[in-house]
Amino acid sequence: MIKNSTLSILFLLLLLSFQTALASDTDKKTIHEDFTIELPKIIIADIPSEITLHFKNESHLKNDSILVQINESEVWIQPKQNQIKIPFVFKGNDAVQVIISQQTQKINYNAIPLWMSILPPLIAILMALVFKEVFSALFVGLFTGTLIIFGYQDVSFFTAIFKAIFAISDTYIIQSLADTGHISIIVFSMLIGAMVNLITQNGGMQGVVNKLSRFANSSRSGQFVTWILGVLIFFDDYANTLVVGNTMRPVTDKLKVSREKLAYIVDSTAAPVASIAMITTWIGIELSYIQSATAQINIDESPYSIFLNSLPTRFYPFFTLFFILMIVIMKKDFGPMYKAEQRAKSEGNLSEVDKQNNDEIENIEISPEIPTRWYNAGIPVMVVIFGTFAGLIYTGWNGNVWEDSSISFGTKLSHIIGASDSYLALLWSSISAVLVAAALSMGQKILSLKKTVDALVKGFKTMLTAILILILAWALADITKDLHTADFISKILIATEVPPEFLPTFTFILSALIAFSTGSSWGTMAILYPLILPASWALCHSAGMLDAESMNIFYITVSAILAGSVLGDHCSPISDTTILSSLASSCNHIEHVRTQLPYALTVGSIAIILGLLPAAYGVSSWILIPLGFITLFLIVKLVGKR
Repeated sequence: MIKNSTLSILFLLLLLSFQTALASDTDKKTIHEDFTIELPKIIIADIPSEITLHFKNESHLKNDSILVQINESEVWIQPKQNQIKIPFVFKGNDAVQVIISQQTQKINYNAIPLWMSILPPLIAILMALVFKEVFSALFVGLFTGTLIIFGYQDVSFFTAIFKAIFAISDTYIIQSLADTGHISIIVFSMLIGAMVNLITQNGGMQGVVNKLSRFANSSRSGQFVTWILGVLIFFDDYANTLVVGNTMRPVTDKLKVSREKLAYIVDSTAAPVASIAMITTWIGIELSYIQSATAQINIDESPYSIFLNSLPTRFYPFFTLFFILMIVIMKKDFGPMYKAEQRAKSEGNLSEVDKQNNDEIENIEISPEIPTRWYNAGIPVMVVIFGTFAGLIYTGWNGNVWEDSSISFGTKLSHIIGASDSYLALLWSSISAVLVAAALSMGQKILSLKKTVDALVKGFKTMLTAILILILAWALADITKDLHTADFISKILIATEVPPEFLPTFTFILSALIAFSTGSSWGTMAILYPLILPASWALCHSAGMLDAESMNIFYITVSAILAGSVLGDHCSPISDTTILSSLASSCNHIEHVRTQLPYALTVGSIAIILGLLPAAYGVSSWILIPLGFITLFLIVKLVGKR
């Protein structure tokens, strides 16, 4: 009853917000005798946007410049074509008045209040956590966003509802699928699912389990081997998540490790390792963001040098990796994870949703006649790992960098992989692994051609649920982008005057909030690097700091943006890497988020208190990192339960 009342109140607030918007009967495109004024399809209040002028004839081209008066401001434009875009900031419910050559035109508009941009992700996240059902949560989040957009357009409320429902599929879902990177992740995930199912059917996965059981013969050793694999596959977080999760799941199942615990280890070794290793798919995008920011403030230091100098203060990734190790070695847990582990050990129930929702792969029974040869699974998995690495080098190869004798081998490799196309590398390696697995199965006459194809198709099907969640999450991310959710969060926090020493902590929290709301760590970095880095440099100098002191704050702020985005990504139920971790571990997605959240927030708090804050005041990372490790050890020892 309370849940239904809460949802009713939320939609009532939306309805009341639209009443003013629906009162207008003007179009966003008004035709005058000489020109047409077009407003954006989605108008957000207080966000820099633009209006478009369409000239009906070419008489204006004869002039070198034309004076355009827009409301109280005047703009001189150089008419080189019949369509001209002019920057403009919309304010609430107002009008745009344009005067050109003594001809006046006025258009009323209804801008969406910026605060409403937080509603779609907020409702989706709250529904997912409360109802523990992610499909309906993402759909309601999408519907809230599209309803806000169409509710502020010149249509009736019921028309807005219908348009909002249709826009979910014909605009945002299609838009998320039109992204080549998203399609690459879907195809890669399907191919990995097909490979895993095939190497399970041909007995290879059982052979791997038998081999790893020599090293992973207890719950602790099984978790430790998972942690080791997560650290070793450092070059890409997607490859790390899917390979480690799918490889170790049969092993940890046998050792009665809960799926929630497996998903946590997989998720919390993927992005943290990729964010601190110097040879990863993250390097190129991060360097480009840093370069775009440094270009604004004329810093001579290279982006790669800034990246290296920021590494020692990336406290959250370092602390996360150590925290997992302590949890594993000391065999202690706390919070929801403790209950999940207790359930798995005492009841043998590996997942909260258990029997009816378990992945199809685990229910496969292998014929006793099928040999359990570890290399039938080991070789395809190695093809994925080394094939991805080789693909990264191939797609990012730069002969000039490689032949530069003044650069070290590690730096050369880092530059090359940083410039690579990770999606191509992942696709090439995964299709190669599928072909190798099929060849091994048929070449040894373990499976016939028909059974091999059936196994591959069944593997594709096992990925459908996670792929649907990914598509809805990407669509919701597009909604938050159109509504400028990140700008809303940034404006609130940036409005507070922050002392230079508090800026890294402030940035870390801001980055985590944006990543949590949008479900994208890379998107968060894209927003904050060009926004915060120039601001940090200006803030330090305005406080009277010297260049050396300013650069220290600058380096820590670079780290804070990346580390905060990883933290927010870990906590968000709409994050693609969190979804992939649930997928690879066959864990209920909401249970994964619920059990991981206390651990991520614990480590994040220590990263602030014993990392970012003292580092900004000049305390060395050589002191802070060991101090953070000791504190995390004590937390696990004193709070954790065996």
